[in-house]
Parts: sequence; C-alpha cells; structure tokens
Amino acid sequence: MSKILVCDDDREIVEAIDIYLTQEGYEVLKAYDGEEALKVLQSDKVDLLIIDVMMPRLDGIRATLKIREQNNMPIIILSAKSEDADKILGLNVGADDYVTKPFNPLELVARVKSQLRRYTQLGSTVSGESQAVYEVGGLSINDDLKEVTVDGEQVKLTPIEYNILLLLVKNQGKVFSIDQIYENIWNEDAIGVDNTVAVHIRHIREKIEINPKEPRYLKVVWGVGYKVEKL
Repeated sequence: MSKILVCDDDREIVEAIDIYLTQEGYEVLKAYDGEEALKVLQSDKVDLLIIDVMMPRLDGIRATLKIREQNNMPIIILSAKSEDADKILGLNVGADDYVTKPFNPLELVARVKSQLRRYTQLGSTVSGESQAVYEVGGLSINDDLKEVTVDGEQVKLTPIEYNILLLLVKNQGKVFSIDQIYENIWNEDAIGVDNTVAVHIRHIREKIEINPKEPRYLKVVWGVGYKVEKL
C-alpha cells in the first residue's frame, strides 16, 4: 500500500483528498503546513507528497526545496494560482506535477497513480546477465537498474527527468517536439505544456552537461523540439 502525505492549510481540502485516495487503497498522512510536512517525512516513509503552495509558517515552495535536498519521491503541487509563472516556479523547485485549484478529485487521483507508477518503475531493479544499457558518449543509462551515469559518475534524476532522458537516448538523433515528449511521458494530450517540458529539460541539462548552456548531449532544434545527439 502506497503512503501519501497531503499537506494543505485548508482542512476541508485535505479531508476531501483523503476520502478519494483512501477509496483507491492508499494510506493517507496529513499535514497543515510545510513544517508539519517535514516532521512527518522524518518519521514516516512516504511514497508521494501532495502539497499546497500558500501556507503559514513554511509554504509549499520552500518546503519542496528542503525536501528535494534528501528525497526523490514524486511531488504534486496544489495552488489556487493558474499563471504560468507560478507553475514554472513549482517545477523549478523540484515538483513533478502541478494541479490548479479548484481541481477535479478524479484528475488528481489519476495524476497520483501516474506519478507512483513512474516512481515504482524508476526504483525497481532487475537481476540477470542481460541488462538494457543505452549509451551515448560518456552518458550511460542502465534501464534495468534505473541508473544514469556521466563519465562514470552517477546522476540523480527525478522519475520525470529519467523518463524524458531515456526516451531521447533510446531514439538518438530523432527530434521530438514538446508535445510529443509530453504525450510520451505524461500519457495525456499536450495542451499548453511548453513551459512544463522546458523546465524539466533544463533540469536534466544541469545534471548531465558540463556546461548546460553549451550542451553536448541534449540539444535543442529551434522551432522543432529536442534530441539527444549521436556521438
């Protein structure tokens, strides 16, 4: 049973989310500000976090920054704000997904399932002699062990970042548009997703490139999309 932490200063929203997630078989933990969320994470193993942006004491943005220092679990940010700037800010600090209030509870549950599925796949290991390894230059992805290394050094990626990079490395030289990347990774129609994909691409570059401004691996094809260059 996956354990989900729901953090929002609006107790009615927390209770509503609790009802829907419990019906799906998840165990739900509750917190009502960022500091409470950090305390819960210190004492319990949590598989996914749903956290509001605007909260007293410690808001969701600053809490996510602190959590990302040690924890790679999926994080879904909730916010009443729908502007792109707020969405980008949430993704920039390490969130995997973003849901704008008011939201459809069934959509939130679907996003939870999707994030947990990616996280489970990323954390799984497979033993055996044959391993699915994809390489380009000094970049290597072992898809059985879900490990990424650059010049022998292991790189820590979030589940979304890993899946984007794997898609591009498995299709070296092929250009994927932003919509194609989104639909392949999120498994839903791409509507106004340019910033979402761009933020994740930038994070990947910062982790795998010596100089992200002059990338060796993950290239932009202006006006078209992104690709991993054959080396």
